[in-house]
Amino acid sequence: MDQLRTLIVVYETGTALGAARVLGREQSSVQKQLDTMNRNFRELCGEPLVLKQGRGKDVLFTGTGETLVELARGTLDDWLEGIHESRRRLGRTLMVGTTRFTLGYLAGAGERVAEEFRQRGIELKVGHVRTRDVLAKLRAKEVDLVCGSVVTRPDGDHELDAFDVMEWRRNGVSLLTNLPEAELPGPTIEAEALRTLPLVISASGLMNGVLHTWFGADYRGKLRIAAEIDTVNYGFELLRSGLLRGCMLVTTGVADAAGDPRIAQGRELRAVELVNDTGPRLEVLLGAFTRRGERAHYDASHPLNQLWNALALENERWRSEQRWPTAGLEPDPFELANSYDPSES
Repeated sequence: MDQLRTLIVVYETGTALGAARVLGREQSSVQKQLDTMNRNFRELCGEPLVLKQGRGKDVLFTGTGETLVELARGTLDDWLEGIHESRRRLGRTLMVGTTRFTLGYLAGAGERVAEEFRQRGIELKVGHVRTRDVLAKLRAKEVDLVCGSVVTRPDGDHELDAFDVMEWRRNGVSLLTNLPEAELPGPTIEAEALRTLPLVISASGLMNGVLHTWFGADYRGKLRIAAEIDTVNYGFELLRSGLLRGCMLVTTGVADAAGDPRIAQGRELRAVELVNDTGPRLEVLLGAFTRRGERAHYDASHPLNQLWNALALENERWRSEQRWPTAGLEPDPFELANSYDPSES
């Protein structure tokens, strides 16, 4: 198995040195494994797996080598899937992903199950997930449950059919702008008008998914992109600085919070609601997700079901208190409403 993994990494990086760096090994160790496999397959098939092409050049994979790489990928994938399936069935380890702004929900739910998990020896492993990867992590079975945001349609979304969804709340899409009212009156604007406005957008993420759906994959060529940002806070600072005049796409939760005069980030900015006339109506759904039907395969005492139920209780608590979690931070209306951050996306 280790030799097969080495072969795959050499194929992906091109050299024994590149593979050694990825695997955290000495180049001589990787080269020794390659030499062993070359010798064995020359005897088995009459052809080595790789051929050296000289110093500084990538190794050349033979036909036998190409075939073995494909077989190795399938073998390792099946093997790992079997291991993870056993892990999920036994319920000794629970893999959970969360974006930054859903960590507060997970922290509260974790407290509810912590003592029982400790007594039963169940390990809760938590990892950071970017918003663009929320559903992809579940599809790849890298996590058992994920908390985050996805762009969806209020009248139904077939993409979500493959998942069990615990909906916490939904947001529409709005603009935050420093443009004068004479140039952008408000309080609403049709989405088609985005073509004429200078826009501040993230390099990837939820809002890009919205623009992709409304204007197509080549939306950057159809819109006026004034700036690309990595974090929503930088977008706020950029607009407030006056160095750039434009609009930033955000969820209505962010826009509403920014309109609070107590929130420094939103001062001197206006919120304008987007009315969609371009494509399907879209919303940002914040919640928890698992693979469809997986929880039903386990009994109520399985850690996946216990954590799911704890998240539902945590959501009820936040709703009854009419506020939202902030991962243990001091309450801040801007943070409380902000379920979208390009850096998370």
